[in-house]
Amino acid sequence: MSSPEIGRPSNRSFRLRGTRITEAQANATVKFWDQFGIAPDREIIPAEIFPDSSEVIMEIGTGMGEATAEIARIFPQTGFLALEVHRPGIGSLLARINEYQLTNVRLINEDARIVLEESMPDACLDALHLYFPDPWHKKKHWKRRIVQSDFLDLIYRKLKPAGYIHIATDWVPYANWTLAKFTDDERFAGGIIPKPEFRPLTRFEDKGIGKGHVVTDLKFVKV
Repeated sequence: MSSPEIGRPSNRSFRLRGTRITEAQANATVKFWDQFGIAPDREIIPAEIFPDSSEVIMEIGTGMGEATAEIARIFPQTGFLALEVHRPGIGSLLARINEYQLTNVRLINEDARIVLEESMPDACLDALHLYFPDPWHKKKHWKRRIVQSDFLDLIYRKLKPAGYIHIATDWVPYANWTLAKFTDDERFAGGIIPKPEFRPLTRFEDKGIGKGHVVTDLKFVKV
């Protein structure tokens, strides 16, 4: 089996970190990609991928897959489209899917903007999860932050009526940036919310909290 297709270069909203992959992650990719992976060059219709699911949620950037797998286990009637570009993260999530015997997760190895814009119909998603996106701390890199006006345009089109996006970040300036972008857009309603019980504490988040980072959850609903 070939490895997941690498997406085209773009003005990415993420930073490709070290690509060292463990043997276990590589083996999981070989064993399970054909079953749970979706090629980004095909039309992606959530209702056809998860015909028996009560709703479909897209998670943008799954990291090592801890939160994705745990939430999918909590909500077996919900379909989850997991977007990740980092090969170790893909392998890790595939291993968790196998370990938890999940049937309600599919992976896509591509940039979220490309998938949403080019491969998915409008009004096809019940919700999006965006957990701990790269905050791009330096001002000269703020243009790379995923939460931009054009991103709001895109997700507004792809969300169903009353659909929502749930965002979590451990960088307060990024939380403020996100809040301002959505507050200025009359097509969305919402703001800062308490951390939902269903969102698990990942090792990444716990490490940030240990460094004194303040985690902010935000939810915005399409109106």
